[in-house]
This record gives sequence, C-alpha cells and structure tokens, in this order.
Amino acid sequence: MTNQEWINRAALYELLALGFLKVAREFVEVVDSGEYAEALAEIGTACGLNEVVVKTSVEELSCYTGIVGTDAKDAEGIGQGALFHELRIEYTRLFVGAPEPAVSPYAGVWWAKQVGVEPLLFVNKESMAVERFMRSCGVGQPEGTNEPLDHIGSELEFLQYLSLLRAEAAIPPEGVSIPKDAYEGFYREHFIGFAHKFAAATMTLSRAPFYRAIARVLAALPEAPL
Repeated sequence: MTNQEWINRAALYELLALGFLKVAREFVEVVDSGEYAEALAEIGTACGLNEVVVKTSVEELSCYTGIVGTDAKDAEGIGQGALFHELRIEYTRLFVGAPEPAVSPYAGVWWAKQVGVEPLLFVNKESMAVERFMRSCGVGQPEGTNEPLDHIGSELEFLQYLSLLRAEAAIPPEGVSIPKDAYEGFYREHFIGFAHKFAAATMTLSRAPFYRAIARVLAALPEAPL
C-alpha cells in the first residue's frame, strides 16, 4: 500500500471523526460551504468505498449547503440559519441524552450490553482495553479533558493517527515503539464491530440527514482493515 493510500485513509477517518465529535461552529461553516460533502465524496471514492453509498450520503448532505445566515425554510422544512443549533441539538439527543443517549458513542457500552453487564464508562473491560492500546501507541486523553477514549470520534482519530504513521506523515512520541500491525489490530479487535453497530443504530434513530449520511459511510467500511 502506498503512502498516498494511507493518507487517503487518514483523511477519511478525520472526516468521519469531525462528524461524530461535538459540533463546533467552525465545522458547521465547512458543512455549509459544501466542502465537507465534496471531501467525503473524493476521499470515500479514493478509499474504494461503495460508490452508491458515497453518492447517496453526499446527496443527503447537500440539503445543508448554503443555508447558514438565512432565516427562511426550504421546501423540506430544514431550518436555514440554524444549522449549528440543529446539529448540536441532534448530537445531544443521539449521543449524550438525558438520562441516556439514543445511541451510545462508547465502544465499552456496546460491549457491556452484548455480554450482559452494567455499562459503566471508563471501567468496563473494553473501555480499558482501548485505553491501554492507545496509550501503548503514545496516545492519551488531551489535557483538561475527561472523555473516555473509546468514543467513536476518538477511535476514528486514533485510526487517522495510525494511518499517518504508516504514510510516514507523522512520527510517534519519543520512546514509544508502535508495532507495525497496530492499525490492523485495533481495526479488527476494537473498532469495526462497534462501528458497524453504532452506524446502524444512528441511521435508524437519527432525525437529522447529516448523521444518517455520515453513519451510512461509516457502515460502508469493510470488515477487514480498510
């Protein structure tokens, strides 16, 4: 696999991570400009994802292009000028919830439900395994945060990092030796099973086209490491 192919994979993981992490106003501007959909189309195709899936998702994202800054509503009732609030509200309903999210974004919660134990954050077997894996590769929680590392967005960022290492576009922290098969190991052992379940639930339960669209792309990732 060439360095450029690894760069493409890193870009795909970055795009998906941005979509599944907490919504920022700067990100909304990229969605509104159409740059996000264009990048997803280009990178998804370059990574060999199903062309129909990519096309369908990009078409669904097109409803958001150029709507920021106006107060009208389009024919489908999408609130123009309220994109940030729409996505933030839906993100909160889906992935934060009160008292529980509609779709948990944490791998450990999915693991706990599967094996029939209480889904406690941080301290379940899968969450701790993900944290150990990431820390062994020199990755930990950013300073000042307390977000479990098994969040879908964090796992996507980690795969982005491992892809950049394979592309020789990044270097590990000093003193950290990362196994050559770290990418494949994490993808198989901790990521793809969780990602597919998370994506299916998000597609079913999201009220916003945005999350349905990016979940469809996530669901298109292959069982074997991309």
